[in-house]
Amino acid sequence: MTQTDLDNTAPAPAEPAASALTHAEFVAAYTSGRLKVNIVPKEAARFLSRRMMLPWILLPVFGIAVAIALVGHWIIGCLIFAAGLGLRWLSRATAPGYIMQRALADRVFYDEVQALGFLLVEGN
Repeated sequence: MTQTDLDNTAPAPAEPAASALTHAEFVAAYTSGRLKVNIVPKEAARFLSRRMMLPWILLPVFGIAVAIALVGHWIIGCLIFAAGLGLRWLSRATAPGYIMQRALADRVFYDEVQALGFLLVEGN
């Protein structure tokens, strides 16, 4: 065999990955402790932000905070601005747990996050 023949050969098919589990198998294996699930936090936060339409909530909150600060009530404006930042931080911090809980409860959601690739299932 030449080097080009070696490069063009396909690897032997492997066993089905753990991510090929159905929702019922996933729930059963996870609750029994046979699976380890990793959720990519950055992608989970981005997904949850899109799903909650967070920019559409935060932009008006930040705008109102700046407007209140500009009319002279700068302490209240700063508090509202900080509350908006806190909401953003809270949604990012809790995104992996929310996605895990929702994936265990909803088959369609599980299929969606599996297709997006940030719910990583390890073990059998």
